[in-house]
Amino acid sequence: MSEERIYLPSIKRDVILASLAKGERLDGRKFDQYREIRLEKGIVGKAEGSARVYIGSTQVIAGVKLSIGNPFPDTPNEGVQIVNAELSPLASPLFEWGPPSEEDIELARVIDRGLRSARTVDLSKLVIIPGTKVWTLYIDIYPLDHDGNIIDAAGLAALLALLDTKVPKTTVDNGKITVLEEKEPLPVTNLVTYVTVAKIDEYLILDPTLEEELAADAKITFGVTEKGEICAIQKSGEGSFKPEEVLKARDLAINASKQLFEAVKKTVGLADTSQQAQQA
Repeated sequence: MSEERIYLPSIKRDVILASLAKGERLDGRKFDQYREIRLEKGIVGKAEGSARVYIGSTQVIAGVKLSIGNPFPDTPNEGVQIVNAELSPLASPLFEWGPPSEEDIELARVIDRGLRSARTVDLSKLVIIPGTKVWTLYIDIYPLDHDGNIIDAAGLAALLALLDTKVPKTTVDNGKITVLEEKEPLPVTNLVTYVTVAKIDEYLILDPTLEEELAADAKITFGVTEKGEICAIQKSGEGSFKPEEVLKARDLAINASKQLFEAVKKTVGLADTSQQAQQA
């Protein structure tokens, strides 16, 4: 994100660093601790699936829409997944009106990359007529309030919206597709979460607030599967991470992902992702 557009007074960064040097953060959290996480699903009545996520004061909603379209030429037997993100100035002065910016595109690509690498949705089950017609899955992400760590909140919102999504059943007769009123769960077979670690001087912290992001030298986000595997990585900021810092950040992310998965499962009442796959 374009944190350089907002000036963080050097004295404020000094206060943040002084607190970190004592092993504390300004809001009282430990280095490896998230702010309060709240999840809601089914908040948009006209969407096939939707969710709202709060991480502290950061708030993001995600919605899923479905339409029948053509498959990509290189994947004729898979449905289509498209992720869009819109960073509105209503959420933060960091964001600007106008066509999608680099920040919008980056957020959408990070979320899309993790979902694809983890094979969160079994796209092969979204085929209606092989090679001809498939369901196109649109995942739209809208931050409503940006107080840091947009990616983690957006990833949780996208995942929860997918778990909330129902797909209409169809019949095909002589090439004619009929969409039925009966619906079934979207075939979500693998869960993925996103965990961001910020580096401020020599310190690595989870879930940075906006002030901490502005003070950070760099950030690194990991897409983590339920098996604890890294499926995507995104680094941002002008600073760098030493090899040992990347490994430490990875371990922080894998450990923190367990809390996020637990929160998602509790919200949807899902004990095992395999149960969701069997229903599809």
